[in-house]
Amino acid sequence: MTNPRADVSIITLNGKSPQIHDSAFIAPGCRIIGDVTIGAEASIWYNCVIRAEVNRVVIGARTNIQDGSIIHCDGPMSGVEDGFPTIIGDDVLVGHNVMLHGCILHDRAFVGLSATVMNGAVIEGDAMLAAGAMLTQGKRIEARQLWAGSPARFVRELDDAAIMGMRVGVAHYVRNAKAHAAAISEA
Repeated sequence: MTNPRADVSIITLNGKSPQIHDSAFIAPGCRIIGDVTIGAEASIWYNCVIRAEVNRVVIGARTNIQDGSIIHCDGPMSGVEDGFPTIIGDDVLVGHNVMLHGCILHDRAFVGLSATVMNGAVIEGDAMLAAGAMLTQGKRIEARQLWAGSPARFVRELDDAAIMGMRVGVAHYVRNAKAHAAAISEA
């Protein structure tokens, strides 16, 4: 973890401690609790909350969780023996103020600003949920699709330029996290 500070909470709960790769950037104001795994060069931006006391949360390499986002999960329940962990792959872009709850985001997925993704929902690789959208329980966005609205619905297929833009965004956040980590360590 880059520059652990007093204004970041990393809390062991129910015998589970967050596992954070040394190269990950954790910004001030974050709260990371319980069975959370964060991969290499991932970035968790200012004032995010990642809470995993009833199941697990996994965040892949080079994935960014932008400012003010909240990630949670659901434990076992009637008809859902394993509950709903939140599993986020590699190279995923998660915009500001996003709510992720018991969902799966495959490698290279994109979730726009202030969007919500509910239990059992899946966003495949190279797919996008638009800003402000709500992907309701159990819905699936297939690869290269854009969904928008509340509840979210299919809008169109994504072209190669949109896919390339998402990949450029991932690289930008990896570089930006290093710049923020350096600035914080000098403060």
